[in-house]
Formats: sequence, C-alpha cells, structure tokens
Amino acid sequence: MSENSFGFVGLGALGLPIAANLLRAGHSLKVYARKFEQSKFNKLKAAKFCKSAEEAAIDSNVFFICVSDDKAVEEVLFSSEGAYKSLEKGSIVIDLSTISPSKARSISKRLAEKNIEYCDAPVSGGTEGAEEGTLTMFLGCNIQTIERVRKVIKSIASNIYCFGKVGKGQEVKAINQILVAGSYMAVAEAISLGEALELPMDIVIEALQKGAASSWALTHRSKAMLEDNYPLGFKLALHHKDLSIALNTAEETGLTLPITKKVREIEKSLIRKGYGDHDVSVIKRFLLERCND
Repeated sequence: MSENSFGFVGLGALGLPIAANLLRAGHSLKVYARKFEQSKFNKLKAAKFCKSAEEAAIDSNVFFICVSDDKAVEEVLFSSEGAYKSLEKGSIVIDLSTISPSKARSISKRLAEKNIEYCDAPVSGGTEGAEEGTLTMFLGCNIQTIERVRKVIKSIASNIYCFGKVGKGQEVKAINQILVAGSYMAVAEAISLGEALELPMDIVIEALQKGAASSWALTHRSKAMLEDNYPLGFKLALHHKDLSIALNTAEETGLTLPITKKVREIEKSLIRKGYGDHDVSVIKRFLLERCND
C-alpha cells in the first residue's frame, strides 16, 4: 500500500467538502457514493470514483466513512460489497459518522479480528467547518493510532481531541448535540421575542454576540432564522437521530434530560410536517407556526 492511499465513503453535506480537503492536501483518494452526480462532485475531479465500498477500500491504508447512522456504517463495512472484504491487516478505519457508542464498540471488535484498527471520530462545526477544514474532531482510540493519522486528519480538522477507548468519541458527540439542541432552541425563542417586540434584530444580534449570550448558533444561524430561510447545513432529521442517541446514552446511566427530550419532540413534529431535510435552524418554524395557529 502506498503511504497516502485513502478510501472515502459518504459524500453528503459534510463528506464531500471533507474529501475535497483531503485531495487538496495532496492525498490519493478513492471515493464511493451510492448516488453519483457529476456536477455535485466537481470538487473531486482528482479522485478515483469506485463502484462499491469494497473497491474504494482496496490498497487503502486509511479508510474514511462519513454516513448517516448505525445501519449505514454497518452496510459500508460488512455488506456483500462492503469494505471489510478488501481492507488489509494494519489499515485504519476513521469513522466520521455520528453513531451510537455501542455500535462503534461492536464494529471495532469485528474489525480487530482482521487486525484492522477502528477510530470513532465524529465531527462538529457544520458545513462551514467541513469546507474550511476547521472541524472539531472527537476521537475514540488510543494515542498511538492518533499519531499514525494526525498529519492526515489535520487537513480536515483544526481541533483534535482524543478520549481514549473506542466509543468515547461518540459519547462526547452526544454531549455536543445536546448543547446544539439547547442553543438552537434558545436562539429561536430569543429571536421570536425580539421580533414580537419589533426590535431592530440585526443590531440586537450584533450586540448579543458581544456579550455572554454569544454562541455558535447565534453567530451562524440567526440570519437564517430572521429570513425564515434554511439552506442545508446539517439536516434536522440527522440531528433528531443524534438526540435519540444522546437520550439513550443518558438513560443507560440513569439520567433524565428533560430539555433535550422536549427539543427532540419539537424536531419530530417538524419532521412530520416535511422539514426533515432542512437545516436544524428550521426549529424556529415551530414557534412561527404556533403563533400563526
């Protein structure tokens, strides 16, 4: 295997710019996407497009996965055309997907039977971070593995944190998504009140960003909420899935998270109304539509 031969499966809103950044860093990349759209993948002209995950994993010493959920990761690795068939001893799987900690651990055990290392490596930072290569990565693996791939992942993430055992990265991502849920809901409620009071919201938001109320959601998603226009950054349906993982993880420890549970209920109601493919900031629609009822 060549030193920088990589495979990549999952070219969605996050995966596509991440793969593009790996190419820009000079790495050889083989990619696979279930749906091929030439215009969408123009940024990956230097990559080799494969017909399956199995093909993308051939001669890849580092294999990236960036898909939607537990089932999708399972299929990428262990389906009839899965990567497991062609991944070689000593290779590393870096799973950027957000999945349950228990699934991450079970995948790791299965890959270890073939002496393949697995890192759960969920990321945070939205499409903006993916495009700019400034994502934050929560890694579940040992330090030795990190050192083997640090140079590689620095081309896609500027903040890299290792939490030891496999599954721990996913546990930290669950905490991250709880905070995202609360902050997005708080921004939506704050903007709704400001609008009801007929305040100059552009100036209000600028002022709030200078004080203790500042947050990523306020800085990056307040404009979408003000305009009631929600271009995709991170799908509401995927965040709803992530909150289910977070709540299940909390329940396993005996914790009840009432605010997170309420936000999940709100997201579920919006998904039922057809907003699942919108950005998470569409959560403001819940307040807007309640006012109009």
